[in-house]
Amino acid sequence: MYGAMKVAIGGPLKLGFRPWVEGLENIPAEGPAILASNHLSFSDSFFLPAVLDRKVTFIAKAEYFTTPGVKGKLTAAFFKGVGQLPVDRSGSRGAGEAAVKSGIDVVERGELFGIYPEGTRSPDGRLYRGKPGGLARVALATGAPVIPVAMIDTEKIQPPGKVLPKLMRPGIRIGKPLDFTRYQGMEHDRFVLRAVTDEVMYEIMKLSGQEYVDMYATAAKRQIADAAKAEAKAKGAKE
Repeated sequence: MYGAMKVAIGGPLKLGFRPWVEGLENIPAEGPAILASNHLSFSDSFFLPAVLDRKVTFIAKAEYFTTPGVKGKLTAAFFKGVGQLPVDRSGSRGAGEAAVKSGIDVVERGELFGIYPEGTRSPDGRLYRGKPGGLARVALATGAPVIPVAMIDTEKIQPPGKVLPKLMRPGIRIGKPLDFTRYQGMEHDRFVLRAVTDEVMYEIMKLSGQEYVDMYATAAKRQIADAAKAEAKAKGAKE
């Protein structure tokens, strides 16, 4: 099913948007690896698999598999077709453990595991602090190389509020593999997890050219939402 789904969706994506790619030679032809990417747009999980010869499995939030309507059904079919794994993120600790276990299982099968260390999409195009729980734990538990990936301009294809996507060329830069086997077996040391995550985020920043913000994207989203509410309240008071 993966091959058929990739042809059905990946083919038109490549033909219509013509994404440019640098560093494809850094993806191993076989064997396990972890692809750690920035996260600018929902479409990141479409474009990256589309340009790779190998299957890459991401952890996807469960809502992508349960959203109603035509768009929801198409999204669910795509993610199932390319082997994405749904994880319910409502219970944070349990969800984190499930995601780590799923990632380890993928890597131990000798496959490519994709993860967004920021944990959620960037709210403003900047690169945010990586969460140390998932990426680093999978890397240290398995010894698999971590390959930094930068998605370029994918957020400009369909900005918030726009129904139709803009036909433009997004980019993908794939960096050289990072070896963290020197820390293997230390996946429960929070200082090591932080160091590994920060090293990966630094490489992603160099590849993407994004401004780095030393806070979590989830916190930034809360700040933006609170500011919008305060602005709306002030505007309402004036009127």
